[in-house]
Amino acid sequence: MLVYLLLGSNSGDRVLEIVNAIQRIRKGIGEIKQGSSIYETEPWGFQAEVYFLNQVICVQTILSPEELMEEILNIETETGRIRKNNGYHSRTIDIDILFYSNDVINTESIKIPHPLLHLRRFVLEPLKEIAPDYIHPVIHKSILDIYNECGDNLIVKKHSIELTAL
Repeated sequence: MLVYLLLGSNSGDRVLEIVNAIQRIRKGIGEIKQGSSIYETEPWGFQAEVYFLNQVICVQTILSPEELMEEILNIETETGRIRKNNGYHSRTIDIDILFYSNDVINTESIKIPHPLLHLRRFVLEPLKEIAPDYIHPVIHKSILDIYNECGDNLIVKKHSIELTAL
């Protein structure tokens, strides 16, 4: 299965956190087929002094959605992420499942496609870079069309760093 994941970090050495997450994804989830540029993005839903670095990657995996979620949570925990139940906050690494093939999953623990991706420019900008024609299985529009309709005006700009080791 092809899955699209969003990586984000705004705490610690942000570049190193993304690199470490990519290495762990390679080992525990599957082969990385494609990756967007790195984007520096204003925090969404909360205030923080440090902006996020975000990247979208496309991964070939044999894991089920439940196994994928379990592995993502393990990666986040192993890299020092501390989950809090009081809204959005700064974090060393955040990995979101954007799409799992064209599947639509809505359980208590897994929601795919990501239910807020169409509202977030920090997700859509890197996603449209690598999958502009991908059709959202619920909205039934291309990522490019969804991006063009998105009303989010928070800052999203390409970062100068390029990770070529994908």
